[in-house]
Amino acid sequence: MVNVLEYPKCSTCRNSIKWFENNGIGIKKRHIIDDALNVEEIRKLHRLSGLPIQKFFNASGIKYRELELKNKVKNMNDEERYELLASDGMLIKRPLVYDNFGKLTIGLKTDEYNNNWKS
Repeated sequence: MVNVLEYPKCSTCRNSIKWFENNGIGIKKRHIIDDALNVEEIRKLHRLSGLPIQKFFNASGIKYRELELKNKVKNMNDEERYELLASDGMLIKRPLVYDNFGKLTIGLKTDEYNNNWKS
């Protein structure tokens, strides 16, 4: 079972969910706004991923642009970034897919999905 942090109106999220269904992989959907990640969850996922925290930001999103975060995020420390991501689920790049064993993918990248999520 994998967790999919998704926004139902997002076509990329819908395509991601479809990929899991087509490959017979059980998922637990989590609405990016109604059940947003908290700071501790973001911190844990960031550490598990080994990725720069900037990869977690939806840099092409409306909210990111409205808040003019392009340069602001660069000048923040990780704790400030965690707080910002937790403040609004729409700032998180989606879909964010993770399991309880340390696997995580951000966005829909079929090659990564095939490598990480197929048995």
